Amino acid sequence: MKLRYMLLHAYGMGGTIRTVVNQANAMAEAGHDVEIVSVVRRRDTPQFGIDGRVRLSALVDQRDGIASDSLARKVWRRARGKIVPYGEFAAGYFTERVERAVIDYVSSLDGGILVTTRPALNLISARRAAKGVVRVAQEHMNLAAYPHTVRDEIARHYGCFDAVAVLTETSRAEYRVLLDGTPIVRIPNAVHLVGRRHSDQTSPVVIAAGRLVPQKGFDMLLAAFAAVAPEFPDWRLRIFGTGPSKDRLRDRIDEHRLGGRARLMGRSDRIHEELAEASVYALSSRIEGLPMAMIEAMGHALAVAAFDCPTGPGDVLTSGENGLLVPPRDVEALAGALRRLMADRELRLRLGAGAARTARDYTPEVVMPLWEELFATLAAGERLVDGPRAAR
Repeated sequence: MKLRYMLLHAYGMGGTIRTVVNQANAMAEAGHDVEIVSVVRRRDTPQFGIDGRVRLSALVDQRDGIASDSLARKVWRRARGKIVPYGEFAAGYFTERVERAVIDYVSSLDGGILVTTRPALNLISARRAAKGVVRVAQEHMNLAAYPHTVRDEIARHYGCFDAVAVLTETSRAEYRVLLDGTPIVRIPNAVHLVGRRHSDQTSPVVIAAGRLVPQKGFDMLLAAFAAVAPEFPDWRLRIFGTGPSKDRLRDRIDEHRLGGRARLMGRSDRIHEELAEASVYALSSRIEGLPMAMIEAMGHALAVAAFDCPTGPGDVLTSGENGLLVPPRDVEALAGALRRLMADRELRLRLGAGAARTARDYTPEVVMPLWEELFATLAAGERLVDGPRAAR
């Protein structure tokens, strides 16, 4: 099969980029003809390893800067393209020049399967992709995360997709209500667990990872940890990641007088070693798609304390079996979950073992056959009614 994956910036960092690159690599390994198309290019080399059998191309090269687009970005409402709606999180990228490049590309295709990976690209594919191209939309966030300007366009145009792929059963139910009659399939992202060392639950470390942005709720995690820190003087909190909220979070650490007990660790090339050397993973997000960092932590047999935010944590965790779920944004409840785990190594061991078993459901050996089945069904010209059997 000929597969084309379109990403906004295949040369950048981020969970969606990593997930799509891993999927493209797996499809190439399985013998398919695979290409990754990056809408923009702002680096010389990709940040994630791309199989040599996967072709990589870019539509708009911005390595020399984006000066030619800077004025258009400042007056985006006047100079933007016509399809990407205001409110799409990456709308600022889609100047008229960039949107036109995507339209020209998708309208020029002749056959094969086109997989687009965010609402902006999905909407352009839905409205402009050439006839004869099998179109699959990937959604990496839950529907409620988008403003109404984006949801309205999704409702108006996603009905022409051959399939819309989402990450969780909760998201699948949401999209089925909005897109009656459109095939919605649930296929989670894959996590590589080979060689992952399990935590022995002896190190007094709570760990968290993700972009330093409000969505991840690290401000609430710091408040929760500060509430229990005096009871557990040996324990430390380590938050891995980079992002625009770094200075604000440092101020919060100072406000809570956590000193060296809570640290922003930045980006690490040995995150899996860090996970194995911790004892508790904390997920404090205000909203999620599918929390891949949490599932990776579960692969290290870490006990998890998580907000039951929309969506994702509740689709993965069963509270008391493989982690502890607490109500969304309830800092006191999150502090209580941390207290239980920090005080009880036997509980951490039991929940960590359950977490490791659950994580096996997200390995490439389980997930990639679901994609192959979906693509084979669509390439054969068969219309999905409720998704392929394995992807339900």
